[in-house]
Amino acid sequence: MKRSSRLSLALHALVHLHKQPDTAISSTTLAQCLMTNPVVVRRVLGELREAGIVGAAKGPDGGWRLLRPAAEITLRSIYAAMGESLLIRTESDPGDIQCGIVRSVNAVMGEFLADAEALLAARLERVSLDDIARQATPHPLFPNHESHSHG
Repeated sequence: MKRSSRLSLALHALVHLHKQPDTAISSTTLAQCLMTNPVVVRRVLGELREAGIVGAAKGPDGGWRLLRPAAEITLRSIYAAMGESLLIRTESDPGDIQCGIVRSVNAVMGEFLADAEALLAARLERVSLDDIARQATPHPLFPNHESHSHG
């Protein structure tokens, strides 16, 4: 799975969890909504569990739940929990490090990327899971949502 798609999948799953606050949602049900395998859902949400964003319970009434209100969960915290990098690093082959030009290019590009990552982190901090959920159209598997089109 591509790294950037893991973040999208996590956000999608988290919005479903937010929209069903009184119901634990199984990995299988989430996988149907996300059109992926339950193992993928468990892996992705497992990273968010380690960060204290979601919790899981086993058994017939088990499943995943948010551990905090969606308004308190920033995209930055999700991004950090996923260990994602939305920016592509443009470093040269390590064998080229002997070349002064390669070192200069790497240094300049490293500064640009550090600046871009700082801007991205600041922007992600300003957006909460609730902000995304308010724009989302829910999935038909969850009849309690406001709408019934695919989400």
